[in-house]
Amino acid sequence: MVAAAESARDPFAHLERIGIDEISWKKGQRYITVVVDHDSGRLVWAAKGRDEATLHKFFDALGEQRCRRLRRVSRDGGSWIANVVTQRCPRAIQCTDPYHVVSWATDALDEVRRAVWNQARRAGEVELAHELKGARWALWHNPENLTDRQQATLDSLARLNRPLYRAYLLKEALRLVFHMGRRRALRELDRWLQWARRSQLKPFVKLARTITAYRASIQAALRYRLSNALVESTNQKIRLIIRRSFGFHSAEAIIVLAKLNLGGLCPPLPDRS
Repeated sequence: MVAAAESARDPFAHLERIGIDEISWKKGQRYITVVVDHDSGRLVWAAKGRDEATLHKFFDALGEQRCRRLRRVSRDGGSWIANVVTQRCPRAIQCTDPYHVVSWATDALDEVRRAVWNQARRAGEVELAHELKGARWALWHNPENLTDRQQATLDSLARLNRPLYRAYLLKEALRLVFHMGRRRALRELDRWLQWARRSQLKPFVKLARTITAYRASIQAALRYRLSNALVESTNQKIRLIIRRSFGFHSAEAIIVLAKLNLGGLCPPLPDRS
């Protein structure tokens, strides 16, 4: 019935802006690749796997003519997506999801925190090591979401360890870039890169190189205000489907239910007359 409904309504009609991501459906590196239409909000395609071969199947189904119609593609930093989109839809503008860019900064911040913690531990600075170990959530949270205790922890870190506090400020500055107007955001991204390169913090110097490599697609995300938020929302709904069903033994069963719930399908019902 699902196949009949899908053939009756072309899921690829009018595709111009899509988001691509993957979702883990079972432990053991078992993934499903999903494609969402930014304009209709619908799940338009899903398949078992998370690699270039899997994604090529989507563009095979889409066809050359429709590939040429795609204008924007949002994605994370995965090279397996970027490579295939570049090959199959060279005219489409790729937008790196801002959430993933900020998560890179969060990872760099935590790398600095662990290095400072290990240094304090080896130096026998027990109190500082204990405070640094418990500062993780205060450093990760956005300032507006901090509790009084977490804010006090940050204030203490600002006095006790300037490099770690500088790493926190770098993370926050990058996050704020994606909440600014387009023109200001593009200027502030340039300033952030200069700051990160001069920071003398190895994880952020490395991150500056990574962001420079992804700069065109990050700037495109800022310019066109396109992210993978809709795709992440779709993934959350798929997780709820899995949870309600108490798990699945096959990816195919998940995909069928996901298309029924999120793909706008309306299977023909049996005639009761």
